[in-house]
Amino acid sequence: MTDAPVTITPCPNGPLLVRGDIEILDDEGRPVPRTRRTVALCRCGVSTIKPYCDGTHKSVGFRTE
Repeated sequence: MTDAPVTITPCPNGPLLVRGDIEILDDEGRPVPRTRRTVALCRCGVSTIKPYCDGTHKSVGFRTE
């Protein structure tokens, strides 16, 4: 682990960008594999690679305030 801060940035009408050294867990508490330091997490609920974003939010018209 590093001492660099973890940041979470919501993209307008898109995913949450997570930067930093964190562990992502599935709904049963198991670690989800990640290969990058920055990942995009799905917010629309339609991604085929959840918890990660696959860009589907664009085709389903997902919108945020």
